[in-house]
Amino acid sequence: MSDAPFLFDRLCVIGIGLIGSSILRAARSYGLARTLVAADLSQKVIGRVEELGIADVATTDFGAAVTDADCVILCVPSGAFGVVTEIIAPHLKQGAIISDTGSVKGAVVAQMSPFLPVGVHFIPAHPVAGTEHSGPDAGFAELFENRWCIFTPAEDIDAEALARYRAFWERLGSRVECMTPEHHDLVLAVTSHVPHLIAYNIVGTADDLEAVTQSEVIKFSAGGFRDFTRIAASDPTMWRDVFLNNKKAVLEVLGRFSEDLAYLQRAIRWGEGDKLFDLFTRTRAVRRSIIDQGQETAAPDFGRPHGKQ
Repeated sequence: MSDAPFLFDRLCVIGIGLIGSSILRAARSYGLARTLVAADLSQKVIGRVEELGIADVATTDFGAAVTDADCVILCVPSGAFGVVTEIIAPHLKQGAIISDTGSVKGAVVAQMSPFLPVGVHFIPAHPVAGTEHSGPDAGFAELFENRWCIFTPAEDIDAEALARYRAFWERLGSRVECMTPEHHDLVLAVTSHVPHLIAYNIVGTADDLEAVTQSEVIKFSAGGFRDFTRIAASDPTMWRDVFLNNKKAVLEVLGRFSEDLAYLQRAIRWGEGDKLFDLFTRTRAVRRSIIDQGQETAAPDFGRPHGKQ
């Protein structure tokens, strides 16, 4: 545990899946809060939280969970932020920081803002980290190390609250950057949302073919397809809500992708190998840049640590 002082006296995390349980584990490991509170609608999840010992208090009562909390982080599906915020709003104390971990920011801000009382500090955030696993057992304290956490605060956000919350994520191991919700959603549509949609689609296509090929698609899966299946194994509820709540940016990027795919289709049809080679050379350089910036590793397992309790 870190010798640095607690950043929060009482930290409440609502929604104890991969991200929520990782925040709790990391906050415990790095000594970021005196009291850790876990809240989830599922009594089964709460029971597992108690078994794992990753929180001091575990409850299905959201109002009680946020009472007296200095910081509240919502780790729920993108479509649920408004409902949860309406429930907890009357119980938030003055001066509390409230945030989220949603990968869509425009819709989250629109859902949460109408219910937040005056005197609380709303700092929307998105830790760009994760695995294909979900649930309280999937989390591990190191998930956020050397990863980005994107903040999309309002221009008039309290500077002291923003600095405090930035320090929280930096002590979790993240690098923090601020941008507008609209810009965030476009960036993530390119880097995450559309790639996931492509993965879901190609794996679905293979599943349709599997019946025709008598399991050969699965039996002879090459590395590329295996990587797609890892992405396509992500939480279906979360990703359904992501696409419905980031519709504009996803459709914009998907349109561009479709145009570029048609370009490749023509190049293959007409044997234009120079066009294929130029694209493959350019995309190879992108991969190397990601590794150079520490956002990936060339290791065979991509350097992703296994979940820890």
